[in-house]
Amino acid sequence: MDSRLQELLTIAQEECAEVIHMICKCKRFGIDNTHLKSGLQNRKRLTEEVGDLLAMLELMIAERVIDATEVEAAKAAKIEKLRVWSSLKT
Repeated sequence: MDSRLQELLTIAQEECAEVIHMICKCKRFGIDNTHLKSGLQNRKRLTEEVGDLLAMLELMIAERVIDATEVEAAKAAKIEKLRVWSSLKT
């Protein structure tokens, strides 16, 4: 694995962890709770972390690490599974 791919995957991994961390904070303290140090609501902080992750996903597509068409197909399949197996109806 070359250093560029290594860096791309590492940063994407870190962004995934930061999204997970913020979801935990939202569940623990409330999505509309304001973080004392930053002064931002958890919803805003989560939004920023998801944006960072989306940026990394777009870079992975641009670098041809993953295929955009296959990502869209996987997304559609997940939405269909949610319709069947969860209360999340889209």
